[in-house]
Parts: sequence; C-alpha cells; structure tokens
Amino acid sequence: MNISVDLTLSPLQDDYEEHVINFIKHLRASEFKVLENPLSTQIYGDYDSLMPFLTQEIKRSFAEVDISVLQMKIVKTDRSDYEPNF
Repeated sequence: MNISVDLTLSPLQDDYEEHVINFIKHLRASEFKVLENPLSTQIYGDYDSLMPFLTQEIKRSFAEVDISVLQMKIVKTDRSDYEPNF
C-alpha cells in the first residue's frame, strides 16, 4: 500500500535550521520521492518500506537535539502527483 507522509520538524533550540536541513538531506538521500515546501516536507512510498525508514530517521534526528517536535500526517494513497486545479 502506498502512502504520503507530511512532516514538519521543529527543534526547540537556537540552531534549529541546521537540524531541519540535516533531516531533509537524509530524507532526500533515500530511495523515496521527497517534495518540499516552506512549511513541510512530503515523502512518498510503500508503507512497509517507508515507515521503518522514517522511524530510523526520526530517532536519529531526535538524538541530535534536546527537545524537538515532529508533526506527521499520513494519507493512505500516493499524492505525489497532486496539482491544484484552481
């Protein structure tokens, strides 16, 4: 089953940008399709492959900071080709 995951990482410290950039770079280096916008990053793929990868990357990211918030939305379909029609 394909899924779309919307991620927003918010490290609660002064040098947050460095941690967000590192997180996105690790996502980009994966086998999955990754799209970004100014507010969040979307990653797309097969549920059984993508979720263990995300678990690993979230844990890695959390280990680098004292306090961090991650918002995640999961949609049960691949929305990577979505284009607004308005």
